[in-house]
Amino acid sequence: MSSFRKRMQDSSSKSSVILANDFDGTNLELLEKHTLKNIKTLGKHLCAIKFNFHLLLPLGEKSIKRINKTAHDFGLQTIADIKLNDIGNTNMVTLQRLWHSGFDAVIANPIMGPENLVQLVKNAHSGNHGVITLVHMSHPGAKLGYGLKVQDPSSGKMSSIHDLFLKWSYSSHVDGIVVGATVPKLIELSAKKTKGKFEIYSPGVGTQGGDPTGALDAGANYLIVGRTILNSKNPQLEAQKLQELTLRS
Repeated sequence: MSSFRKRMQDSSSKSSVILANDFDGTNLELLEKHTLKNIKTLGKHLCAIKFNFHLLLPLGEKSIKRINKTAHDFGLQTIADIKLNDIGNTNMVTLQRLWHSGFDAVIANPIMGPENLVQLVKNAHSGNHGVITLVHMSHPGAKLGYGLKVQDPSSGKMSSIHDLFLKWSYSSHVDGIVVGATVPKLIELSAKKTKGKFEIYSPGVGTQGGDPTGALDAGANYLIVGRTILNSKNPQLEAQKLQELTLRS
């Protein structure tokens, strides 16, 4: 099996849209049913599907395995968006459970420190899985945290947290970074600094105010889109429009 990054690159020939399948649901049967429906009806317009705690907490391992298998049957990669950030041992146990459940990649928080991040990436790559790290999220309050100034422990110089996270992600050989579509200038800066060493995943399109064309023009490789598709009157048409946009970029 090829690496996660290579599988994503191969899938992007069809689309560079990742569905954020994050919707509320108290009925577990309907939650799984709706997720499988999304995969089957929207899959041809996607390259991957991302699951947050919205899905992972209510459903058990059996259901998650079934969902991941269905996604793979439709040619989609699956990403566990849990912002993983803990001590090394906890991280490793978490990865074991995610891989066992059929996930292809995990989204992690670099604030765990570069040593833990390196171990995370080594574990993932040993099984052809992937690690995507947060550099700057897309929600309105993100700038309050990711824009904070901190001292780089290796150089002693002051730096923004997002710059430090980008540096640690680069040196740890991650497969991708998350930079919100709401901060296109940072997407452009990140793309220049990384020079294609990994891909940029941009959430926040539409509902949070991010412009898909602006994000792609700035250097984003993948658009992560949730409510803009799921809450539209015609999800398939909305997904198709975004798919066509990514193919033109």
